[in-house]
Amino acid sequence: MNKAYEIADRLMEWVSTLLLRFTGESSPVLAQIVYSVLVFLIAIVVGRILRVIVIYGIQKLAQYRGSSLIKGLAEAHIFTRMTHIIPPLVILALLPFAFHGTPAFLKLIEKLSWIYVLGVIVFSINTQLSVFWKIYSPRTALRNRPMKGMIQIIKGLLAGFWVIVTVSILIERSPMALITGLGAFAAVLMLVFKDSILGFVAGVQLSQNDMIRNGDWIVVPGGSVNGIVIDVSLDTVKVQNFDNTIVTLPPYSLVSGEVQNWRGMVEAGGRRIMRSFTIDLSTVKFCTPEFLEEMKKIDILRDFIEKKGSQQQHGTIENTQNSLGLVNGTIETNLGLFRAYMTLYLQQHKFIAGQMILMVRTLDPTDNGLPVQLYCFSNNTDWVSYESIQSEIFEHYAAIMPQFGLYPFQNPSSRDYINAALLTAGHRPDELYGIPVGTMKSQSAVEENTVKPGRSATSPATPQPPIPPK
Repeated sequence: MNKAYEIADRLMEWVSTLLLRFTGESSPVLAQIVYSVLVFLIAIVVGRILRVIVIYGIQKLAQYRGSSLIKGLAEAHIFTRMTHIIPPLVILALLPFAFHGTPAFLKLIEKLSWIYVLGVIVFSINTQLSVFWKIYSPRTALRNRPMKGMIQIIKGLLAGFWVIVTVSILIERSPMALITGLGAFAAVLMLVFKDSILGFVAGVQLSQNDMIRNGDWIVVPGGSVNGIVIDVSLDTVKVQNFDNTIVTLPPYSLVSGEVQNWRGMVEAGGRRIMRSFTIDLSTVKFCTPEFLEEMKKIDILRDFIEKKGSQQQHGTIENTQNSLGLVNGTIETNLGLFRAYMTLYLQQHKFIAGQMILMVRTLDPTDNGLPVQLYCFSNNTDWVSYESIQSEIFEHYAAIMPQFGLYPFQNPSSRDYINAALLTAGHRPDELYGIPVGTMKSQSAVEENTVKPGRSATSPATPQPPIPPK
């Protein structure tokens, strides 16, 4: 302070001498005005010089030894913004010495200077927070954390603090007294800014409880949201649907309502397959020895049939997995044998997660027949790959079913009615198109027919089913 007083005293003396030389008389008011203008000019010049020095030094530091943080701060011009604090500090240090007492003009300049200094500090801190988030958010620990909302909350609190202190400086009241006075206005604020307050609280909950992350696939039942989260902020959550439309949601709608997050499926590494065919009950029958011998020609069933037959001879039949390692299935009926086959097929499938639940089961019978359901998990969660795997399994499911003497229920089509009418009228089966596989006991008539482009014929025997690659 003594040094500043000495500088100000010499500067004031120099201004008074200069005015006395040019005007020939002493004028304290004019000297104060000239001194004030000179102080402003000095403050600006000092600020510019320090800004150039600081920028040059930071650039050299970032170029040779700068970390990603230093480079990020330099790119955000944080150091340039911090040098803006120099001019008001120079004004606060030198200007009071030009005035006697504390006139209104000086008080106003001091208030504005302090407000400016505090504003530079607050907004510099906010810029630093943005830079920290930009640099550290890609890291593993924070990559999937929706911290953007928390950063916005902190920045909003700092900006609110600056506004409160600014008002308290202007009205010369304590900030605490100002905050206390705002309590009566809180009810009005809650009504006016209800959505913002709800978004603020919901943003905190989303971040604290790790409910939603960038990259999560979410579905809001009953709504138009079914896609990937691309941005989570304090007041909005942006979701890109699979039709490439963008849906913007308030955070509180995700906290107060039901939302399905598929992140667990992705992290587990298995996506559920749960589909079924309805078997025509009239095709379910007991297995004959001849039928079992025929089924032994299928490689993956041979061992199962032999071990089940051995159990049957010793009276230790078990339909669940046991010490022999047999899957759930039977050799009593063609449907039980088919369930065993499909289970073994899935166990050997290289795209099915064997460590997760895997079963083939029958559901409650319906008017259309007996549903047989596959329940398993693919080890590829990508949508396109998942659908390809699921389709391949059910195509095999449908193609191999007739070899077990089983047929799915299907409502008759116009072709079925036409074929029935033609057969009734005396036409031979080989003259018809689209006869279902296994419709005739003897396929000799169809075998003799030459298959031409555009027409189909039923093969006398179903080829050996392929074994999925291990």
